[in-house]
Amino acid sequence: MPDTRFFDEAVIHVRGGRGGDGAAHFRREKYVPLGGPDGGDGGRGGDVVLCARPNLHALTQFQFQRHFRAADGASGQKQRRAGAGGGSVVVDVPCGTVVYEAGPGSFVADMVAADDRVVVARGGRGGIGNVHFKSSRFQAPDIATRGDDGEERSLRLELELIADLGLIGAPNAGKSSLLTRISAARPKTAPYPFTTLEPVLGVVTTGDSSFVVADLPGLIEGASEGAGLGMQFLRHARRSRVLVHLVDGSGLEHEPLEIFTTVNRELNSFDPSLEERPQLVAFNKLDLAEARANWPDFRAVVQSRGFEAIAISTATGEGLAELTARMLEELAVAPEPKRPEAQYVPVLRPAPVDEDPRLFRRSDGAFVVHDRALEKMARSLDFKTPDAVAYFQRQLDRRGVTERLERAGVREGTAVVIGDFEFEWAPDGL
Repeated sequence: MPDTRFFDEAVIHVRGGRGGDGAAHFRREKYVPLGGPDGGDGGRGGDVVLCARPNLHALTQFQFQRHFRAADGASGQKQRRAGAGGGSVVVDVPCGTVVYEAGPGSFVADMVAADDRVVVARGGRGGIGNVHFKSSRFQAPDIATRGDDGEERSLRLELELIADLGLIGAPNAGKSSLLTRISAARPKTAPYPFTTLEPVLGVVTTGDSSFVVADLPGLIEGASEGAGLGMQFLRHARRSRVLVHLVDGSGLEHEPLEIFTTVNRELNSFDPSLEERPQLVAFNKLDLAEARANWPDFRAVVQSRGFEAIAISTATGEGLAELTARMLEELAVAPEPKRPEAQYVPVLRPAPVDEDPRLFRRSDGAFVVHDRALEKMARSLDFKTPDAVAYFQRQLDRRGVTERLERAGVREGTAVVIGDFEFEWAPDGL
């Protein structure tokens, strides 16, 4: 049987493409015996990009694919030709998707408008070819650098449905019935709790105006901590500019004022900003004698708390025209909810800084050099060529590392560690 659940959460893993390696090549032509280096640079790795699409309404696709990796850049070529850049990967998400670092991570982006884009994993830089290492003293460098790895991270996606107005309330308050009466939406309804297992959107048209209403699954006490359907759907209310709080006025299951207070408390516990959101109170089931008896006292208390209450019956349609008109009036003046600005949060990596190298000695006698510039260089160089070894040795000399090691008592054959690179010290070089 197919899975029909509403997927509004997903965790994905993204990785930018690796940069292409630089080329170590020498010009070889019939009449140019000493053409010199002409190795080109490697291409940059591709990015992973999220893009908001209005035709998507859930995160269902991520139950089947959760890993996304952009293409690597191509290696540099002879004749100073740079390698091609790696192709980027565009991952489509629904409008309303909020992106966070996985776990208790920080906010990354809020994908609200159609075609909003954010780069979530940048590709690595390409390595440089040997043409860049040529100097007056180093005429034929057989050396090039490797490309950098692309950024890699896990992301948590949360969908918050974009609706002008959100219907909130306890289970069996009649939210689905109300949406059916005022729009063309046809949510599943039945006389038992939690009939609505997923948010439902409906478009309400009044005259020349229309607005989108979201029927959010019923809230119970403890919902902000995960009870019932809990936080699965509470966050969908954060997009709505106006909330309509539907209350079962009959009191057959819960005392109206008590359940009204409970639902608001759970809503505000989840997100205190929702307390400032405009809220209309719809007192439902006025067709029942019990509701009519409860209405005067309920209205008086709710209005004393600063809320506007309207009595309605979704069964007979009584009061729905007034409620719909008030919805439209509130939407006309309600501000857009404050949302974090979409932004790119890079994977933080220490940038090389011009600081003195630090030198330590391990318990096994090995010397450990901490120097960001040298560590990065050691990762990028291919030490299979003598020129790369000689180049790195010159950098050790220039940074003062050679002198400090000798003062510290380094001897031939002693292990020296720089980042992931470990070698045995030799008096005449690596």
